[in-house]
Amino acid sequence: MTAGPPCVVLLLGATGFIGERLLEALKAAGYQVVCGTRSGRAPSGCRGIAIDYVHDHAPGDWTARLQGIDVVINAVGILRETPDATFQALHVDAPVALFEACAEAGVQKVVQISALGADDEAASRYHVTKKRADDALAALAASWVIVQPSLVFGLGGRSAALFTQLAALPVIPLPGDGGQRVQPVHIDDLTDAIVRLIATNAYDRQRIPMVGPTGTTLRDMLGALRRALRLGDPHFVPVPLGLVRLVAAVGDRLRGVLLDRESLAMLIRGNVGSPQVISAVLDRSPRPVEAFIASGEVRAAANQARLGWLLPLLRATVGIVWIVTAIVSFGAYPVDESYAMLGRVGLTGIGAAVALYGAALLDLAFGLGVFLMRDRRWLWRAQMALIVGYSIIITIRLPEYWLHPFGPLLKNLPMLAAIILLHEFERPMDRVP
Repeated sequence: MTAGPPCVVLLLGATGFIGERLLEALKAAGYQVVCGTRSGRAPSGCRGIAIDYVHDHAPGDWTARLQGIDVVINAVGILRETPDATFQALHVDAPVALFEACAEAGVQKVVQISALGADDEAASRYHVTKKRADDALAALAASWVIVQPSLVFGLGGRSAALFTQLAALPVIPLPGDGGQRVQPVHIDDLTDAIVRLIATNAYDRQRIPMVGPTGTTLRDMLGALRRALRLGDPHFVPVPLGLVRLVAAVGDRLRGVLLDRESLAMLIRGNVGSPQVISAVLDRSPRPVEAFIASGEVRAAANQARLGWLLPLLRATVGIVWIVTAIVSFGAYPVDESYAMLGRVGLTGIGAAVALYGAALLDLAFGLGVFLMRDRRWLWRAQMALIVGYSIIITIRLPEYWLHPFGPLLKNLPMLAAIILLHEFERPMDRVP
């Protein structure tokens, strides 16, 4: 395959995981890229235009945006709906209007990034809506390619984070026996293939599975990832599918959770295809799971994977400490002894009661906030300030607690360190100097 002359590519969904990596591949290949984003702000090296998949559902909404565009790539997709962003709007209505506008404008080629499983047996809303857009594009008298990725693996992606975190667990839970069929493709193979498909007409008007070299099971994929992370041999524990379905039902109601009933159904159905076409497009076999993590990335990837489950564990234990402390202060510990201790620091009568029960309420609020709040940075700061404050008071008034055999005050040091760790890891990257 030889690349044609440089052309202008409109990349829609340029700020998504696949879109970001595809943008870099397109620029490296010499293409001029126009990035369609909701805000209109573009990544570096790309001219931006504002798009609105929620509302732009008529071909006329896209006509002006297609002026001077040779190739259109639709990389917009969602795994979970929100009230404003539905599968119907983002997977069907906006793309179909876009495709019709492309045909009217004479765009040279449309590349639709769909999904493996968007076929006649599709059952999930994700796959069904992807297929509707695919079918609408296929019915047009235009030059198009529909790429259908399986699970896409790439460091920095949500799927990769989920599977590497699972692989890094000391004991890896599996849905049932873990025999679900998967065939993940590496993000670099996917983007390389798409760039090559732009430069050739050999695969026009085809639906192309984008998969790894061979199908495998979820169990074997997680084992291969663990060994690629150099974390030793895996230890698995089967989880009854009934219990997994119950957890997935809970996931339907939680934001930011990848496991819901639809994603579980797609996993159980299986996600495999023929690697023949992607191998031909790449002029090589796509990389296997064992080669997904480059040798220079292993240490960082392994640390990130372990932090993925260690930080939530640490966060939960800190929250539990605050809640249990509140329960103890409310009366699980003899109130008279609590008052006697407060008396030694100069608090008696109403002041002691306010201090005891006010502190208990604050501890309870701190503990519940750990589990309920999304932005916890100020909460960590408040907890650090409280720990430092009462540690200073106790040091002055009750210094013997530093020498207590159970170390009630010494234990503030690892607690403080844990909270500092959580605070630092929850800082947004764009705010880090």
